[in-house]
Amino acid sequence: MQKIEEYISKQPKATEVMGPVEAAPEYRVIVDANNLTVEIENELNIIHKFIRDKYSKRFPELESLVPNALDYIRTVKELGNSLDKCKNNENVQQILTNATIMVVSVTASTTQGQQLTEEELERIEEACDMALELNQSKHRIYEYVESRMSFIAPNLSIIVGASTAAKIMGIAGGLTNLSKMPACNIMLLGAQRKTLSGFSSTSVLPHTGYIYHSDIVQSLPPDLRRKAARLVAAKCTLAARVDSFHESQDGKVGYDLKEEIERKFDKWQEPPPVKQVKPLPAPLDGQRKKRGGRRYRKMKERLGLTEIRKQANRMSFGEIEEDAYQEDLGFSLGHLGKSGSGRVRQTQVNEATKARISKTLQRTLQKQSMVYGGKSTIRDRSSGTASSVAFTPLQGLEIVNPQAAEKKVAEANQKYFSSMAEFVKVKSEKNGIMTNS
Repeated sequence: MQKIEEYISKQPKATEVMGPVEAAPEYRVIVDANNLTVEIENELNIIHKFIRDKYSKRFPELESLVPNALDYIRTVKELGNSLDKCKNNENVQQILTNATIMVVSVTASTTQGQQLTEEELERIEEACDMALELNQSKHRIYEYVESRMSFIAPNLSIIVGASTAAKIMGIAGGLTNLSKMPACNIMLLGAQRKTLSGFSSTSVLPHTGYIYHSDIVQSLPPDLRRKAARLVAAKCTLAARVDSFHESQDGKVGYDLKEEIERKFDKWQEPPPVKQVKPLPAPLDGQRKKRGGRRYRKMKERLGLTEIRKQANRMSFGEIEEDAYQEDLGFSLGHLGKSGSGRVRQTQVNEATKARISKTLQRTLQKQSMVYGGKSTIRDRSSGTASSVAFTPLQGLEIVNPQAAEKKVAEANQKYFSSMAEFVKVKSEKNGIMTNS
């Protein structure tokens, strides 16, 4: 404590930095003060553990109700042996929130703790006073260091704050050493290597130093903090190099770098742009030439889906299909196996694209379709009692062809009035000249 008072008494004397930073006597004081704050932190943790162990005899539940070390120490000093003090106590209300006070008072009324002896209580109060005094000294050192950092490293202080700047400068061993370090090492300055043998390491953040825990990084969401720490460490390296050569004493470089960092932070946190549904672009290549003609049409007709295949592909909903064969279960014949389908295999001919039939072929087909022979019930859909046998008064029974007259008429019609009729060559007997009628 004498050492701390000695440093504090020296501190107000220096007003400005003279010559190189490392040569200034105040610079060594600042570096030592930084190291001293780390030692004070360790001492506070030790004292907190000591008070916790001793006071757990009186009020074991208080440790879990007040997790903060300094608040716990102040509460223990205020309560002492009489736990009833926590009700309507102004000092306790300044330390803890109303909700915590209510929980503490309820727990205190049901605690199984035992009264402390005078000697134990005296030792606990002495430890509390020591811890509060150390904490006060730590804050005085921080205030001094932060006030002087704006003269020693103005640009670095603007980016991460005077307190963090003082910490990383102290642990690096000076501003010159800090300016020579790469950004990846500066990011790790102040990382705590905890050996938690047997304890959960989920809450321990590896590779996180003073920069990660600085205000500028902690203001971001947790998933962006590591990325932000890398960015801030890179800019701190640039600022430290500027400060080590006493450039930009007004902090202009620091302000520019901090603006750049904040712009990037805003960019990271922007919501993603709304995706616009764009129509497909017009194809670059022109329309492909399609094959046409009789050969292509015939091929399509040959490979077209036949009626029998259409029936096989068709399925009825709500009916159990029968398997076609046992080797491939689930393969059925669709409507083809159903009764009443009555379809025969025939080639698919598209009426629109069907090949034109020539006139000669049409005449040939028409002649073939002419009916010769007797009238029958099959060729002519007439009554089944119709017969080619006729009764005559002269000879009795006579077989006649009832279609003979019809055939003559049909032939004449075909010759003169058919759609395929041609000009008839007529020989004029008078002059012997061939004329077309």
